[in-house]
Amino acid sequence: MLQSDERFDYLLKEDLRIIQNDAVFSFSTDALLLGHFTNVRKRDRILDMCTGNGVIPLLLSDKGQNEITGIEIQPQLVSMAQRSVAANNLSHRIMIQEMDINAIPKYFKPAQFDLITCNPPYFKKNQVHQHQLEAHKIARHEIYCTLDDCLRVANHALKQGGRMVMVHRAERLLDVFTSMRRYQLEPKQLHMIYSKPGKDAQTIVVEARKGGNQGLHIAPPFYMYDDNNEYTLEMRRVYYG
Repeated sequence: MLQSDERFDYLLKEDLRIIQNDAVFSFSTDALLLGHFTNVRKRDRILDMCTGNGVIPLLLSDKGQNEITGIEIQPQLVSMAQRSVAANNLSHRIMIQEMDINAIPKYFKPAQFDLITCNPPYFKKNQVHQHQLEAHKIARHEIYCTLDDCLRVANHALKQGGRMVMVHRAERLLDVFTSMRRYQLEPKQLHMIYSKPGKDAQTIVVEARKGGNQGLHIAPPFYMYDDNNEYTLEMRRVYYG
């Protein structure tokens, strides 16, 4: 099942295995935070865009018996995700498809999903310093899809009243909010992630509702490390439950 330079890592809280390859893709803490802050309802039909090696579908599979579709453009990552799903005996609930997210309106009818998650490329295409490995560059820079692309497609795929949960860099908070409103996705919940008290926010997790009323709830600050550089209780719950 494993190919060259691949290994199995473990999602400890969920008791699942996932295939990783540092030369191609390995999930980050941001993915774990996105999974942690995404609430799954019993009847939610779920779409994960920019699914990478399938970490978000695997994380969310532990929150119910929902059907989950993951969309990824890079064939090698699609293969890794599909094999991870099979290794965990979840192929009956998780489907990974190789697809440019911009093609979603062509292949999916409008309003098919109740919940969409997305860990998109964070950096703009014209940023000076880019990762040298092509797979990492595609995952981290807006080469094949932009923030606007993700939210435009989410508007198509979500049911009215459906939810989208996105993780992004804190410095692009205004971009995220502006683009969400452009596509009728009203920000409803904001989590600000900090490395430790006294530091600037690094990451945001935003939940929006399609056609929702205005009104944003800002959750208490989330700190990953304490003053002793050890995981906080909240961060340990993300990793270990």
